[in-house]
Amino acid sequence: MGGADPVVVDVLLADHPFEGFLDPVRRRAEAFGAAHPEYEIRISTYRYWTPTGREDFVRILDEGRVPALVDVFFIETQTARDAVSATGGPLFTPVERALAGRREVLGEKVVVDDLIDAARRYYSQDGELVSMPFSVSAGLLYANMTMLRAAGITEVPRTWEELEAACRALVRADGGPPHGVTWAVDGWFFQDAVCQQGGVLAEPANGRTGRARTTDLASGEMLAWVTWWQRLHEEGLYLYTGAPQDWVGTFEAFTEGRVAFLCNSSVMAQSVVSAGAKAGFEVLARGLPHRDAVPHAGHVLGGDSLFLAAGLSPEVEDGALAFLQFLLQPEGAAAWHKASGFMPATHGSLRLLEAEGWFAERPHHLEAPRQLADSDGSPAATGALLGEFWHTHADLVRAMGDVLERGADPVRRFGEATVAAQRRLDDYNARTARRQAERGPGGGSGTD
Repeated sequence: MGGADPVVVDVLLADHPFEGFLDPVRRRAEAFGAAHPEYEIRISTYRYWTPTGREDFVRILDEGRVPALVDVFFIETQTARDAVSATGGPLFTPVERALAGRREVLGEKVVVDDLIDAARRYYSQDGELVSMPFSVSAGLLYANMTMLRAAGITEVPRTWEELEAACRALVRADGGPPHGVTWAVDGWFFQDAVCQQGGVLAEPANGRTGRARTTDLASGEMLAWVTWWQRLHEEGLYLYTGAPQDWVGTFEAFTEGRVAFLCNSSVMAQSVVSAGAKAGFEVLARGLPHRDAVPHAGHVLGGDSLFLAAGLSPEVEDGALAFLQFLLQPEGAAAWHKASGFMPATHGSLRLLEAEGWFAERPHHLEAPRQLADSDGSPAATGALLGEFWHTHADLVRAMGDVLERGADPVRRFGEATVAAQRRLDDYNARTARRQAERGPGGGSGTD
């Protein structure tokens, strides 16, 4: 391009409340610019996890003008698919459609076919990859093995029933903890509990064969989870910290020895293991326990993906697509895993880390890939897509708070939550239909 100014590719990323969290991505952007001096990757950020973060994110989409690449939290996937541009068309275009079968872009090898299966399925529609998985996580069960062995327990529980039995043994043991297990009251765990039992949160087929029209927060699978959780709480086996989404408080309860088990994100694996070692006990990580009474379907993922803006110039679009591939080359995906704790998003990065001996030295990092690979590939195991999913999570959290704090009847309370979530989903779908009618024909990346 000679002396011409570089083509700017603007990227909007979700920042996390950890110092230097996005520094590795900024370094990858600089490396991409060095390899492609005709391009400049320009990164800006937003905070989804602040009190107004979700509203700020939705406002960005509603304005209808976005950077070339936008980082979208997984429960906002349907929101992004349905977003409309200022010119009336879809705000985003599917990544795989833009790649148009190419094997490389600007010399960067296309890696969409190398994505781990769970992430590929979650972010696809009708077999077409819509957005690029960037940060992928799973829930894990962390066990204080020093405490378990003292109580005569040698294996980490694999099922709800085994976990309950282990918690009973622990709290009754001399010198045992006051409670057995804890986890944050967060929508993610409700999703996973329903998913692993082969249940769905929305119909049709979890929003995977068409737009989600109905939601049920009081299904048999949901109530099995909620009533089991309620019993653990009432019998003193589960520690409720008294606050919703208390990831910090539950983490501290585990590291301080007030419980022997912690359910938390795989992103926290190194932090949990290191905190245990500092406190003088050994930590083992395993997949979240599943319900023994039904066939195991799989587990839901967490994290976020990168959406490609529609209507970009060919030069900018190619730069954005090339940067996506560059980010997720084996070396890039492996580096992001090491720095952030999110699991490797491609098979190539998993193989690279294994060859380096990374997992042999840190086996806790291999549990999340194993958990997501243990899937029957069904819509239930793939995970739900529906509008206003963030609010649905909030409905679940409030309902469980009432069950734990005020002894509310789960059937009645989660039935009420279903009514509220359904009303909101109906309103969302009606608004979306109006927007699509106003923009006229032309398709989009949403599910109709």
